[in-house]
Amino acid sequence: MSDPELDPALEPAGDRTLAATTRAAVSTAAVHADARAVLDRWRPALRDVDSVRQALLSYLDARPDACSRSCAPGHLTASTLVLDAAGEHALLTLHPRIGAWIQLGGHIEPDDTTLAGAALREATEESGIPGLVLDPEPVHAEVHALTCSLGVPTRHLDVRFVAHAPPGAVESISEESLDLRWWRLAELPDDVAFGRALSP
Repeated sequence: MSDPELDPALEPAGDRTLAATTRAAVSTAAVHADARAVLDRWRPALRDVDSVRQALLSYLDARPDACSRSCAPGHLTASTLVLDAAGEHALLTLHPRIGAWIQLGGHIEPDDTTLAGAALREATEESGIPGLVLDPEPVHAEVHALTCSLGVPTRHLDVRFVAHAPPGAVESISEESLDLRWWRLAELPDDVAFGRALSP
């Protein structure tokens, strides 16, 4: 016979939800604390981006599981605009789920301890480029609705960083991308319009 204290399937639905939330909060506690500290220090130049920053801080305060993908109402994600060594081009992925060219990035994993670390991990995995150097302060933040790997409508509370590729870097398409392409900063698509401001 299963022990209800060990078998989540035997817990009442409300208890299962609370238990899952607690597990998610514990597994992402370090990155949650780091995300709050990073967003608290950051001072975006644009007022609308600063409003998003403040909203993310409030969400982190309200949801201890805000950095876990299991947080169905919405969860923080970390993305990176990877620039070439000259700082003139950005590497974008043709995202299979979204169907658009966007910056590299994705969900925070339980092993991540910092927001910047999650962004760098995702950028390295999706670009195939070793030796990326990430700027520690975010450059942008945005909230957008989508259906992600949960299979239900949710929101990504995306914190965006910039990383620099080493000279001669060659990208490699991962299973998470349909394609990778370098774009001139001034010609970035609207979904990555924040990167145009980085043009030399």
